[in-house]
Amino acid sequence: MKKSSLLQEEKNSTVLFSWLFYIVFFVYEIFYYNLFPAFPWNNVGANSRVVYDFMYAKYIIIIALIPFSIYLIKKGKVELVKYIVFFGYFSTNLISDILYYKDSALPYTSGNMVELVIILFSPIFVNKKFTYYITGGLILKYILVGLFIQDPLVLFPISIMAVLSFISFLLLHRFLNYIKALKYSYDEQLEGVVKGVIAILELKDPYTRGHSERVAAYAMNMAEATGKFKPSELNNFYYACLLHDIGKVNIPDAILTKSGRLTDDEYDIIKTHPVVGAEAIRDVDGIADNIEVIYHHHERWDGKGYPDGLTGEDIPFLARITAVADAFDAMTSSRSYRPALQIEEAHQRIIDGQGSQFDPQLIEIFKQIYPEWIKISKIYHKGMDMRGGQKRENSQT
Repeated sequence: MKKSSLLQEEKNSTVLFSWLFYIVFFVYEIFYYNLFPAFPWNNVGANSRVVYDFMYAKYIIIIALIPFSIYLIKKGKVELVKYIVFFGYFSTNLISDILYYKDSALPYTSGNMVELVIILFSPIFVNKKFTYYITGGLILKYILVGLFIQDPLVLFPISIMAVLSFISFLLLHRFLNYIKALKYSYDEQLEGVVKGVIAILELKDPYTRGHSERVAAYAMNMAEATGKFKPSELNNFYYACLLHDIGKVNIPDAILTKSGRLTDDEYDIIKTHPVVGAEAIRDVDGIADNIEVIYHHHERWDGKGYPDGLTGEDIPFLARITAVADAFDAMTSSRSYRPALQIEEAHQRIIDGQGSQFDPQLIEIFKQIYPEWIKISKIYHKGMDMRGGQKRENSQT
């Protein structure tokens, strides 16, 4: 839903941008070249035939971009349209300016209304990359024209482009700050809701108090250590980690808090919690993108896990990370059926599970970041003790 919404907004911005571009482009071209007799457009010397031939070719190229843009939008490649339209304008206008003024007695008087529209409306995409592309491209155009026609008057449009670029970036910066503030507010609200749900789960099973937060901390640390993700990509992963055991709200208290060994039937009920949890968050914007974390965090590398018995790299990568974090915290925390293991023993058991229970490459990363996990464990367990949580019988408390 989130991706669909973003795609629709990109599509709307692209359509608006394209309409503005084409309307201003053709109205300005007609006015500039045909309805303004004060300018001696015919005085272009020996290149006049070439200039006008290319001018018509330019119109054909720009018009041909319309069906191509529609094709890209239908194929879901909306983000490419704005780049292609601008490149078509940039390249044809660069050549036409050079042909028009090279070897001409006319002073350089170019400066296109289309460029004002392009540069001032580029912030509507809220995309720094595109704004850099636009502003850099237009300034580059005038520099290249100046080099070819050797006319210092190009310094004037370059200065105008620089000023407009500054205004464009001010607008973009304002948009980005506003979006950032909204996102921060949304994240705070989402985190509050998630932790409220976790609190309900902890009321059912006091032994799991703090488990979700510690698993999220371990998993985020390992995900960052892989170097595969940007910080923004890990935001929703964090919330999915917090909710990885949410399906346990559907497990009877007698099974969750049972002090003895579970029967086969009871264990089968326990194994339903990833499926129930995934179904519970399926339509939650901001978390559903990482639904595989909740659904597959009990899969094993050797295929002996649940609920689907996936093997190796068939298991989603972030779910593999969560599996390591979940197992480590489960071993170093007291449960109704056993006391917490010493952290050194848990460390060794994780390593022993390399290639059987856990992704071998992730265990190599685990060996490197293990000292950081010790610090995380101490911080979170100490925090639980200070809040009156149950004491953990392990080496770090």
